[in-house]
Amino acid sequence: MNRLLHNIRLRNKMLLVYFGCIFAPMLVTNMLFYTIIADNVRERRVEEIDRAVEQIRNDFRAQIDGAVGVSAFFYADSTTNELLERDYARTEAYVEAYDGYLRRIFGNHSMSSPALQSITVYVDNPTILHSGNIGLLSAQVKRTAWYAEGSSSERSYPVFVRTTTEDGRFGGFSLLRRMDYFQDRMSKEKLLRIDFKTLDLIETFANLNMTGDLYLVNPQGGIEYTTDAAVDWRGQAAYAALQADDAMEFVKDFGGVSYLKGWRIVGAIDEDEIIREVRRSRDFIVWSACLMILLPTVIILLVTRSMNVRIVRILQHMKKVKNQQFARIAGDQYRDEIGQLTLEFNRMILQIRSLIDDVYLADIQRKSLELARRKAQWNALQSQINPHFLFNALETIRMRSLLKQEKETAKIIHSMARMFRSSLTWNKDRISVKEELELIECFLDIQRYRFEDKLSCRIEVAPEAYDCEVPKMLLLPFAENACIHGIEPLKQGGEIHIRITTEEDELRFEVTDNGRGMEEEEVKRIYTHLNADDMMGERIGLQNVIYRARMAYGDRFRLSVNSRPDVGTAIVLRMPLRSE
Repeated sequence: MNRLLHNIRLRNKMLLVYFGCIFAPMLVTNMLFYTIIADNVRERRVEEIDRAVEQIRNDFRAQIDGAVGVSAFFYADSTTNELLERDYARTEAYVEAYDGYLRRIFGNHSMSSPALQSITVYVDNPTILHSGNIGLLSAQVKRTAWYAEGSSSERSYPVFVRTTTEDGRFGGFSLLRRMDYFQDRMSKEKLLRIDFKTLDLIETFANLNMTGDLYLVNPQGGIEYTTDAAVDWRGQAAYAALQADDAMEFVKDFGGVSYLKGWRIVGAIDEDEIIREVRRSRDFIVWSACLMILLPTVIILLVTRSMNVRIVRILQHMKKVKNQQFARIAGDQYRDEIGQLTLEFNRMILQIRSLIDDVYLADIQRKSLELARRKAQWNALQSQINPHFLFNALETIRMRSLLKQEKETAKIIHSMARMFRSSLTWNKDRISVKEELELIECFLDIQRYRFEDKLSCRIEVAPEAYDCEVPKMLLLPFAENACIHGIEPLKQGGEIHIRITTEEDELRFEVTDNGRGMEEEEVKRIYTHLNADDMMGERIGLQNVIYRARMAYGDRFRLSVNSRPDVGTAIVLRMPLRSE
């Protein structure tokens, strides 16, 4: 898998990442989101319609319940039933009874509900005045359809009916109830009729959340009222004939309510109406998905182009480097990783150019140094011929001194031979501090033999400094300088103190004498040697040593000189540590 990915170009990788990680997941997500939203919109719309139909049913029942409450009062009111049951000899007696009680009762209950239009009690009593809220239960009334429905109810339950006029036209809606609560002691038939305001009932069906059609269906399946303008509900229309296959129905009945048994409210809405709501959600989701896909697509293309173009440009310049064309990448500097890569590539090109130039120069210098080294070896071989005879002569003198029991002279000759041999052996450029101290002690032995009691020496060396390496004969000339130029001019002699220690990552060499000291000009001259850039040439002494130290350690070699005339001189050398 990794090998396959490694062989795909960067631009194709970015496209693969885009389609695999952005486009495809976003497309699938939006499809799922649309499906869920469509189902939610459909369910929410169905719930809204269902609640609207239920609310209409509750409002309709509340109006009917108000009338039922009024009917319950008249049904159980003994005073009303007694006044209507009584036979009146004179009209004035009835009018007095009506004004004394019935007028007030009818007036109060007529205003108890705004949906009630009138309250009328039909009674089979010819002795009362049939006017106002009292009607005669005549043979003509008994022939009406509404009387038949009201008188046929069992157990004197209220009955909700649709009334018609004498010519068969729609009259309104009424609640009928037989008033036979006291039938065991009252014989006259009484029937209560409460008429509703048709306009108030119609307004109950005007629900703004219901975009379909509403039907008030009676127990026989006939339409008593509908909001469908195409149906003549005032005539005799059956709901079953209007049912459509592509319509959704929401049926709400009145449960166990006896006076509305068989009645139901039906809400019918076209399936396309609900789908229209879903389509509006679909359009929103589609446009949102297009925007969410388009915006990341543009960003991905811009980022991909920014990366691909610059990486291809770097690759082209790398191919030029393969063909030995060291051209820098032109253009502005950027702060991202590719910009840093471009910057480092340009820096590498500059370094390659510089290294090429340096290699040519270094090759020329290397050849020059090689010639100089061979010449130096030739001269060294020649210079070792004559010292060989000198070493043999010194060894002969030393042996002669030993035979004559002149041990001190033999020791000095031995020290001198060791110094000559060490100075002429250059196959070992660096020696340990311990070996350098042996040469210094040989030199000091010669000087003590020369000055006798005028010279005293004291050497202190830290144990960890013995194994540190230094260029051969780097420290000896400073001890020699202290003897020759510091102590020798004094008649009473003097002392030399040599101290070698380590401080952190440096080797510290200090030589102190109480000799004649140096003037300020002489000290400045020594510092001039330290800062001079010219070649060593044929010069010897401190200038030679300082030049060799600078060649070995560069700027890490430090020299400090503290000297006062007739007081003495202290020279301190500091150089990097180098252990065996």
